Amino acid sequence: MTEVAERIPGLVVVPNGSPYEQNKDDARLALVQKRAIEVKAPLAYVNMTGGADDLVFDGDTIVVDKAGELIARGPQFADELVVVDIDCQVQSSTPDVVISDEPARMNGELQPIVQGRLSDEAEMWTALVTGLRDYIHKNGFTSVVMGLSGGIDSALVAAIAIDALGAKNVYGVALPSKYSSDHSVEDARSLADATGINFRTVAIEPMVVSFMESLALRGIAEENLQARVRGTTLMGISNQEGHIVMATGNKSELAVGYSTLYGDAVGGFAPIKDIYKTDVWALARWRNALAINQGAVPPIPERSITKEPSAELRPDQKDSDSLPDYLLLDQILRLYVDHDHGYEQLIADGFEAVLIKRVISLVDKAEYKRRQYPPGTKVSGRAFGKDRRLPMTSKWAQS
Repeated sequence: MTEVAERIPGLVVVPNGSPYEQNKDDARLALVQKRAIEVKAPLAYVNMTGGADDLVFDGDTIVVDKAGELIARGPQFADELVVVDIDCQVQSSTPDVVISDEPARMNGELQPIVQGRLSDEAEMWTALVTGLRDYIHKNGFTSVVMGLSGGIDSALVAAIAIDALGAKNVYGVALPSKYSSDHSVEDARSLADATGINFRTVAIEPMVVSFMESLALRGIAEENLQARVRGTTLMGISNQEGHIVMATGNKSELAVGYSTLYGDAVGGFAPIKDIYKTDVWALARWRNALAINQGAVPPIPERSITKEPSAELRPDQKDSDSLPDYLLLDQILRLYVDHDHGYEQLIADGFEAVLIKRVISLVDKAEYKRRQYPPGTKVSGRAFGKDRRLPMTSKWAQS
């Protein structure tokens, strides 16, 4: 920036493609203010909007004066023309191109506009909606299909898809097995009734029985077979009707490998793959509260939020049978995955050694599953994939 300052600019314009991540808007403003002070000139930071693959660009154009004072700020996640009157004290710059010698005509004095900030939940929600909408449309699709289990993850993905594409372009499929509870199908149907999405039920038990007669699978193999029959069914519907399949796994599940390859991991896009389970619950409550404030029907059934998570692949199964409580698990995952806290640091953070070793082992051994998972919107500072590049072979790990 020293070289820029030596040229005594009247205005510094910074075109940018800076992707969204949580809490980045606060750091962005501070950085823009710092740079303006360094170059001793007004600075306009102009950021793009929209989604591209797993990235979402959130706009948030910022204009500050040479003292770093905020003059104008554009909206988040939306295109807008920001017009602002800036005091440019040009001393050394000469124009390369003259568009017009005619002075600009203003109808009255311009009033600087500083758009209000979205809440943390609203930011994350809008990023997820934008990421899904642009991925679908920019890749030539118009509609999505997903399994609706009656649980919170698929319900949240459905709500995101509705906001992104409209209810008429969202297709939900209940895929009950002999282990599915009555309330699971009821909650899936309640979501469909409340939102108006397309909905059908396809019982998978006859297909599972057919496989079992030939293979006689038991234990975890039988559990995974059910998930894979569901995945095959959804892909068949996708091929037949032209919808893109949504994978509904969250970041906590991806971190510890709590998913079935070619089962619930099938799909073309995974909207909440960078959202921890505790954030899934928080976003669901926020979206329902927003609907109530707007006088609308909450899209997510309350029971989907409050009931204990379960894959329902065996009798009376609960996620807590295989995993630590999500409140505790997510604390460790945020530190280990997002902030690179190793074993010794996690001990210093106050977690039990046995628990730390178990979680680290699960995360390291699940890398091969994450490599085969569909893309999904990045919202954190450390998403799986390009942000966290580790080998699938985890023999190197020491803890």
